[in-house]
Amino acid sequence: MDNWQKLYEAARAVQADRALSPFIQAGGVAAAILTRKGNIYLGVCMDTASSLGMCAERAAIANMVTCGEQEIDKLVAVMPDGRVGPPCGACRELMMQLGPDSARIEILMDYPGRKTVTLGALVPDWWGGERFDAL
Repeated sequence: MDNWQKLYEAARAVQADRALSPFIQAGGVAAAILTRKGNIYLGVCMDTASSLGMCAERAAIANMVTCGEQEIDKLVAVMPDGRVGPPCGACRELMMQLGPDSARIEILMDYPGRKTVTLGALVPDWWGGERFDAL
């Protein structure tokens, strides 16, 4: 089993669209992150009536940071129909801000074909790179 299959299956295992309350729908999208240390962190989306929700990718990142890590190697986001897709702009920005090597994060764009793209390709000419140079 390759890493993409492990991540895809882990995300699918937690993906369960459900209503948490009359205001919150959760689990339609699931994400799995593989860190540079080899750990997997998971998250599901939470969509709220007041736009205070959270994407599955940011939920997985929050779990990763809570456990003391910040270096992502690979990311998979699984849509409700089982296909994979790229992270939204807010998630891309958060990942870029995690560290100077974030542009190398691999994102799965097509599960059957194992087509990937780097975060740097999705966020070309990122505005914040010079701040890392000052560290």
